[in-house]
Amino acid sequence: MKTYCALIVLMPVLLLAGCRAENGLIKKAVFKGDDSIAVTFTAPVDAGVTSDLSNFLITEKPDPDIFLEVQSVTLTPDGKNMTIRFKESLNQNQPHVVTVKAMDSESQSGGLATFTVEKFYLGYLLSIMIGAMIIQNFVFSKYLGLCVFFGTSQKKSTAVGMGITFTVVIIFASLMSWFLYQFVLKPFRLDYLQIIVFIGLVSLTVQGVDTVLRKVNPALFKAFGVYLVLVIANCIVIAVPLILADNEYNMIESFMLALGAGLGFLIALFLMSSVRERLEFANVPASYRGLPIAFIVAGLFALSFMGFSGMSLF
Repeated sequence: MKTYCALIVLMPVLLLAGCRAENGLIKKAVFKGDDSIAVTFTAPVDAGVTSDLSNFLITEKPDPDIFLEVQSVTLTPDGKNMTIRFKESLNQNQPHVVTVKAMDSESQSGGLATFTVEKFYLGYLLSIMIGAMIIQNFVFSKYLGLCVFFGTSQKKSTAVGMGITFTVVIIFASLMSWFLYQFVLKPFRLDYLQIIVFIGLVSLTVQGVDTVLRKVNPALFKAFGVYLVLVIANCIVIAVPLILADNEYNMIESFMLALGAGLGFLIALFLMSSVRERLEFANVPASYRGLPIAFIVAGLFALSFMGFSGMSLF
């Protein structure tokens, strides 16, 4: 019973957007747009505070000595809502520490108001997954994994099977890569070996999937043919561990990146296989049959996915 109560108490802290305040005057503080922070107070604030921009000291938590330049501060007539606008876009992936001098209100007089503004963490996790799956799809946006993509996208059944298999492989390989990078390569300063280690882990994972699939579903294993082995050389499987190592993602963030990359590859395969099955009955000129028309279709899909560029959901 105590465990359930603790989970209920902690869930809002872990999942909801956040403001950690050292001053009871601050009710809520969130990022607003690309270059602003919106603050809600528990009581009206003196408008004189906002007239002097030197009262506001804002830094990113990892860089407490670098102060961000404030462009303007606006306060609503009731004195309970304030918007701090900056001259440059904010890096919302980092928590920001805001200190306001000479904060006066009906309930509190004078002093400093210090609070931390953080991005909605659940939204951040979903943005990593959706970004890898759609917005920055590795096939249509980064043009990686094309060998396996064109080789296994002729039929829906083969495409879906490869997409699911690839997702399983990339999740296991990425999590193992993250573990070795964080607890072996980094502590012993062996970062320069990460590409060799990651390739070895991918090979080990693919070999395991190859053995299991051969026993569990021989028909699907035969349909994959040489392309299952080519997963080892799939650029996406190597790109994801390198990205998570470069961005210093934790385990949950690494899982979301790998899951998004795998599902993105599955979506790309399914879309491509659906079109290629219909192309079998289309009146395609002889010189365009086969791979030429497949490259043209892939290019059209890539143009379509460019429409997601720059989209931010959270």
